[in-house]
Amino acid sequence: MDQVTCVDKLKILADTTRLGVLQKLQFGPQSVGALMTALDVEQTLLSHHLRVLRQAKFVIAERNGKQVLYRLSPDVLIERNSLNLDCCVLSFR
Repeated sequence: MDQVTCVDKLKILADTTRLGVLQKLQFGPQSVGALMTALDVEQTLLSHHLRVLRQAKFVIAERNGKQVLYRLSPDVLIERNSLNLDCCVLSFR
């Protein structure tokens, strides 16, 4: 999934959990546990969504000791509440 088109990106974001992950990560890196609690989803489902977001280069995973922190890719984050999708800008309200 190296060449992700605009339509592909919008399809990926057409999921409430994935969109919720991006909304939470705009405030800074989060652990899987913190995202699970904030979004009220099971770990296996969240891991699936995080993998999809990583493959599309929306998020980056960084190991911090035993913990993995997820953050928005610098290529995506414009400023808080705005994400650059290359084809358009997504703004959270």
